[in-house]
Amino acid sequence: MEISELYSWFMSLGEPYGVNPVIFGSIYVGAIPIFWVAIAWLVSNIKKKKSVTGPVLLACLCAVSSYLYLIIAGENVPLWVYGLIVAIIIYAIYSTLNKVKLKKEELSNEV
Repeated sequence: MEISELYSWFMSLGEPYGVNPVIFGSIYVGAIPIFWVAIAWLVSNIKKKKSVTGPVLLACLCAVSSYLYLIIAGENVPLWVYGLIVAIIIYAIYSTLNKVKLKKEELSNEV
């Protein structure tokens, strides 16, 4: 296979969704190091018995960042991509509500 054929094949990958595969791939690959930093942060927070919400949300954002581009810039996006994004948003809301509840309990115990 020649380079031009490989290039044509790669660029055709974005056609069904109307996105640039170079941008999608760059976001996808670019998020990998940030994802691993988030995982290291998560492990550190678990060891220190600190909140894991921040690192989990960062890791999740990295996991879906290229698909967010797909949703924003693309068309014909599969339903599972929407489901994944919704699940992350639900987790963020749940985690935030739990934090607020715990803080309220701490404050009411101090008084």
